[in-house]
Amino acid sequence: MKRLSIIGSTGSIGCSALSVVEAHPTRLEVVGLAAGENIGRFVEQVARFRPRAIALATPEGLLQATDALGLQGTDRVRVAGAGADGLLAVATDPDADIVLCASSGTAALEAVLAAIEAGKTIALANKEVLVMAGGLVMDAASRRGVAIVPVDSEHNAVHQCLHGRRGSELRRLILTASGGPFRNLSAEAIDDATPEDALRHPTWRMGPKITIDSATLMNKGLEVIEAHWLFGVSASDIDVLIHPQSIVHSMVELTDGSVIAQLGVTDMRLPIQYAFSYPERWDALLPSLDLTAVPPLEFTRPDERRFPCLKLAYRALESARTRPVVLNAANEVAVGAFLDGHLPFGNIPKVIERALDRHEAADRRSVTTLDEVRQLDRWAREHARGLIRGLQ
Repeated sequence: MKRLSIIGSTGSIGCSALSVVEAHPTRLEVVGLAAGENIGRFVEQVARFRPRAIALATPEGLLQATDALGLQGTDRVRVAGAGADGLLAVATDPDADIVLCASSGTAALEAVLAAIEAGKTIALANKEVLVMAGGLVMDAASRRGVAIVPVDSEHNAVHQCLHGRRGSELRRLILTASGGPFRNLSAEAIDDATPEDALRHPTWRMGPKITIDSATLMNKGLEVIEAHWLFGVSASDIDVLIHPQSIVHSMVELTDGSVIAQLGVTDMRLPIQYAFSYPERWDALLPSLDLTAVPPLEFTRPDERRFPCLKLAYRALESARTRPVVLNAANEVAVGAFLDGHLPFGNIPKVIERALDRHEAADRRSVTTLDEVRQLDRWAREHARGLIRGLQ
């Protein structure tokens, strides 16, 4: 029996993870749940899975949940706390073997580092953790002998392709991208896109921020940075291909020229189950991939003129411990401003590029502590807000 703590249980990844638990009741048990503001869904999850520890983003939300749970007779549940303290408590719960980080944003960074120090296996579905602090996280995992198993479908696919192979056999990683809703639009049409346009993803159903990142291809840029840290591969050995069918989730090229690909149905329960079962393989309650029913598989190179965010991510990797912090923070601020109607879509990469320019002019070469990461993140966010005001 593997025991799980899930950070971000009410989001799409968290809900899919719990459906994997339901499919394997003799193999998986939930011992901790932490979530944001969806109190109703959280109460249902706690009542269904009866974890030992729970946490929510705010004290008010936690009070609402505990009042509702009291009516449902779940008094065996321990209230771990609210906010950062609650995340830490759930992530380091002594009963947990695996911690799934499925929250968005940077709030879970400290919790992931604490879980690593506590010796937990990390199932990672949060891009910001490695983009912001990949060096710190991977150094800690190496020192503690902790496995970090990626849940993002692309990195999970690479992990599967590399399983049992020596690092010396690897020549190149090939990450696939759906291309988002704008893959066939001109640069001018993309620049004028509305939030409604950008949120209509053709393949995946995701939260608004990650959906916008898919529309700009920043999502793929962040994945390039993640892949650098997860697999120890330089930026020059990570390629991105547009693959609209989303059947090939990623590929690896070996030193002899062979290319190994991972194919599967477009369902996040598959990589989540792999992360939970690794190094074993379990049966999945999912339809098999019917290759006779899928359309022809297409692969093209992304157009950096139409999607400059991808090029900015590669630029950020030139100084992997500082520039990605600025890239991520400026992107989050710019995407938020776009969704709120305060920034045109075409100005998202302009904000990010100018933030990187300003950071590079300051010549900050490294961050060595979590406090320094947080300081740089705050600076980048404030600078990005100033840039947005200027563009308005």
